[in-house]
Amino acid sequence: MVEAADLEERIRQGVGGVSHILVNDLTGTKDHWEALIVSESFSGKSPIEQHQMVYAALGELMAGPVHALALKTYSPESWAKQEG
Repeated sequence: MVEAADLEERIRQGVGGVSHILVNDLTGTKDHWEALIVSESFSGKSPIEQHQMVYAALGELMAGPVHALALKTYSPESWAKQEG
C-alpha cells in the first residue's frame, strides 16, 4: 500500500513545475488511484509523453504497490481552457 502524500511527493519531485495536483484513492485499498496534475513540464508534450513522465516519477511503485492509475494531465495553458 502507498499513501496519497507519497504519490504526490514523488510526482512533484519527478515531474517538476507542478502547480496543481490532486491524488485520490479510488477504492479505499490504496492501490487504485487517480491523479489530476497541472505542470509547466507538460507544455508542448503529448498526453502520452505527459503520462510517461508521471510513470517515470513513480518508478518502482508502478510495478507493485500501484495497481491502477487514472491520469488527467494538463499544461497550465490546457488547464486554463478546462477551467474556462
